Amino acid sequence: MNILIMAGTKDARDIIKLLSSNRKNSESLTIYATTVTNYGAKIAEDAGADIVYSKPLSGEKLEEVLKREEIGLLIDATHPFAKFATINAIKACEHVDVNYVRFERPPLDFEGEKIHKVDNFEEAGILANELSGDGTVFHLAGVNTLKDILKNVLSKKLIVRVLPNLISIKQCNELGISGEKIVAMQGTFSKEFNKSLLKEYDTKVIITKESGETGGVSEKIDAAQELDLDVVLVTRPKIPELEGKIVLNSVDKFERLTHLDDD
Repeated sequence: MNILIMAGTKDARDIIKLLSSNRKNSESLTIYATTVTNYGAKIAEDAGADIVYSKPLSGEKLEEVLKREEIGLLIDATHPFAKFATINAIKACEHVDVNYVRFERPPLDFEGEKIHKVDNFEEAGILANELSGDGTVFHLAGVNTLKDILKNVLSKKLIVRVLPNLISIKQCNELGISGEKIVAMQGTFSKEFNKSLLKEYDTKVIITKESGETGGVSEKIDAAQELDLDVVLVTRPKIPELEGKIVLNSVDKFERLTHLDDD
């Protein structure tokens, strides 16, 4: 049995670890993984993946891999906001008749007078600009969403927290965000740490996304609420293509995939 995991998240790492540690022997289950960066590939390898593709796979290239490696099951453990990667995976599996399972982080529901929910990042920029006045907007939703935010928020009033790698820093610079506006850090952080950071930059509004507990969104929002800040929260994208597909929201539920010989 060959399994391909679309990786790059902590959830994918945990699924790979589980499958790798529980398989009966090295011949009964071969674990493939696909990521979009070399860093993600290293994490997948360390977790126990046997073979890793460390570059994005388009629809046709993904289909080629599924057929060539004789994949029996694709596990889509991409980020909740990686909408097009999920759609791409579903279509590829349908075209080559491969089983598809989606891991979906359990959603979190946030309510409050100062929590403002929007459907996309362009809307987030519009609202954050209105709510902040002349104050600082702290962007806590990843470098790839900045382009849409900057359509409506001046770069001079924006602070961004991004991963500490050259690609992220270069992307910020190309969008007109200079070094003093960039906080380059990796990981999820405690409520108290987030509070200190938001206070340090005299923040008026934060922009974040509902990425689930793994993404540290609770600690960001709790910090903002204790400081009485406005929160612009981008909700998860709707993916109609997932209708009728198997969607699991607990890593532990993947354990049964390691006992295929028992079926």
